[in-house]
This record gives sequence, structure tokens and C-alpha cells, in this order.
Amino acid sequence: MDHRTTKSSGATTGQSTRKDDAIITQVSSGVMASKAFLEEEGRSDEERQCVIKGDAHFHRLGWKRLTVVSIVEGIALGSLGLPYAFATLGMVAGVIMTIGIGFVAMYASYNIGQVKLKYPEIAHYADVGRLLLGNLGSKIFIASFVCLLIFVVGSHCLTGAIAFKTITQSDVCSVVFSITSAAILLILAIPPAFADVAILGYIDFASIILAIGVTMTATGVQNANGSGGFNVGLAAWSPWPKEGITFAEAIVSTNSIVFAYSFGGCLPSFMEEMHTPEDYVKTLWWLGGIQIVIYTLTGSLIYAFVGQEVQSPALLSAGPVISRVVFGIALPVIFISGSINTTVVCRYIHGKVYRNSVVRYINTPKGWITWLGLVLFVTILAEGAWYEKRNVKTAMYNLVVFIVGMIVFGCGTYASIAELVHKFESNSISKPFTCSA
Repeated sequence: MDHRTTKSSGATTGQSTRKDDAIITQVSSGVMASKAFLEEEGRSDEERQCVIKGDAHFHRLGWKRLTVVSIVEGIALGSLGLPYAFATLGMVAGVIMTIGIGFVAMYASYNIGQVKLKYPEIAHYADVGRLLLGNLGSKIFIASFVCLLIFVVGSHCLTGAIAFKTITQSDVCSVVFSITSAAILLILAIPPAFADVAILGYIDFASIILAIGVTMTATGVQNANGSGGFNVGLAAWSPWPKEGITFAEAIVSTNSIVFAYSFGGCLPSFMEEMHTPEDYVKTLWWLGGIQIVIYTLTGSLIYAFVGQEVQSPALLSAGPVISRVVFGIALPVIFISGSINTTVVCRYIHGKVYRNSVVRYINTPKGWITWLGLVLFVTILAEGAWYEKRNVKTAMYNLVVFIVGMIVFGCGTYASIAELVHKFESNSISKPFTCSA
């Protein structure tokens, strides 16, 4: 009896020790910096206490909350643009690409997480550039990382302005709604810890699911009423690409699907707060599965209900009344998903500037002042060799992912420019900073 008890206790102790070791060796340049800070002479007890509390505060994220935070980052109102992509590419290509790109995104994100685990000094995706290309790579990745997130925040600000204008049916200048949207994004980005953001994530997820569900239901009912009975076969949808499709149109639609899965860039930032970062793989399976199911059903069903006339976002195809309802339901996801990008980019900048200071923990007056100022500023701007035998297969997979990424980057840039030129020439969009949204 004693022998079994001792053996069981030993096993439990071993498991506990391994978990403790995982937490102690946590992936974080911040942890190493805090240890060095505590060991420095001349530090006051108050400063040391702030470091200890701050370090504990920023390492509370488990894989379940990470999944919620990743859903906030990854799934937004842009998913309602997928039916239009399906209408351009055709049902068959749309479904295949949505599922295929989903698995590619999961694999690429898995590799990003592995890099984060192998190199603890990587706190954010921008830090990967230094590993790849030295100082030059660091500058390129920093610029790309910061600009991308600021532009995404800007797009959510614009979407919020359009939503308010659609809901209110007001003649008020759109600049007023844009300022209102920016203020909401600013307020929601104030909490600096992702574990706190996860609380809003449940509201965000419910918001996007309801918005998609109402849009699906409304377009389905319209299909039934328009044909005298529910019959998806009567909608003008096609399994093949639309007639006369251009290269630019195909790439723009493909990029809509690719962008829907662009959650991997924020993964290192989220993992920085995990108490057991190795658990990120569980999040990838859950997030990837949820995204693939939601995106495939959203794109295929709404396209089948509406047909070739589907608009982007698809809620505009449900009629003016339903559009106002869906925009109202989607307000939480518009602003919560937008604000988390502000938090990520501000955490990166703030952490770099105050790397060796207690200010980085944002639990002192100076810490909060600098954090709030940075959030305001961003809102305004809106080791083994790869050629070893055991790594050749992995290197080949990653090469394919890299090539696909470069094709999407190059062709996508061309297609986006061509699309903008066409829309300006046809007066489909207005000039910037006008009262029409």
C-alpha cells in the first residue's frame, strides 16, 4: 500500500514538476528582463514589488482564454465578405480554397508558435525579422507589423462609421461617426492584459455568430419568398467561376479568404502572456476548426441563397431593414475585434521603449500615462540547420507556404491597385474625408 502510494505520489510530483518547469522557463524575454531587474542593486522595495506583481499579472493566460482572444483577433465582420468571393470564384473553388487555406494557416501558425518556444526572446512577431535577416529584417518586420495592425484598426474605425450611418439613417457628416468609432476603439483598448480582453471575447463571439446567423436566415427567407417556396436550386449560383472573371478579380477574392485567416501574426504576442505556452497547439485546433466551419458555411450558404447578386458584406443583400439590424448586432465585434489590434501594437511599442524599466508593467502612474498616450496615438494613426535530414521535409513544407505567401503578396498588391483604380475611374467610391461614408 505504502509502495503504491509512494509511486503514485512520485508520478504526481513528476507531472507537477514538469508543469512548474514549463512555467518557470516560460517563453518570455519579459521574464528574463524582470529577473535581471530584481537582481540589480539600488532598486527600491517598491519597484521590486511592482515588477513581481506586474510579471504575475501578465502571465495569467491559459489556452482556453487564448482561444477566445484568438477568436476576437481572427473572426470579424469581414467573414460576411466571403459570399462575394464565392460568387466570383464559384462554389467549388470557394469551398476548396476556404478549407485548404484554413489548414495552411493552421500549419503556418503552428510554426510561428514553435519559433516562439525555441527563441524565448521573441515577444512579438516583429522580432522574428531579426532572426531571419538581422537588423535589416528587424526594420522590415517592425514596419510591416506596426503598419498592418494600425491599418486594420483604421478599417474597423471606417466600418464602425458605416454601421452608425446605416443604423441611424442620419444625414450627419460621416466624420462625426468616424470620431465616435475611434473613441470607442480607444476605450476598449485601454486594458493592457490579453487575459482581461478575453472577457470581452465572449460578447464578441456571440455578436459575430448572431450577425452571420441573422444574415443567413434573412437571405434564406428571401430566397423562399421570392420563389414561392424554399429552393436553393432556383438561386442564380454556379459551381464554377463567374463568366468573364479577370485575374485581378480572382486574386482580390482569394485575398479575402486569405485575410480571413490572418491571425498568426498576433500569436507570439498572445503566447507572451501564457503561463504554459506549449498549450498554444490546443488553441490552434479549436480556432482553426471554428474558422473553417464558420467561413465555409457563411460563404457557401449565403451565396446559394442570394446567387451572383450577393454584395460585400453580405448583410447588404438582406435588404435595408435587415442590414440595419445586423449592423446593430455586429457593433460589439466591430469594436472589440478592432481594439485588440491596438492593444497588440501598443504592447509591442511600449515593451520595446521600457524594456528595462518597471514602467513596462503598466502598474505605476508613469506606466499608465505612457500606455494611455500610446493607445491614443495609435488610435489616431489607426536553432538546427534546415538542411539536416530530419528537417528537409519540414523545410520543404515551409518553402511551399513561403511561396504561396509571396504569390499572394505580389499578385494581391497588383490586384488591389487595379481594383482601386477601376473604382475611382467608375466613381464607385468617394474621395477621402468627405461626408459620404
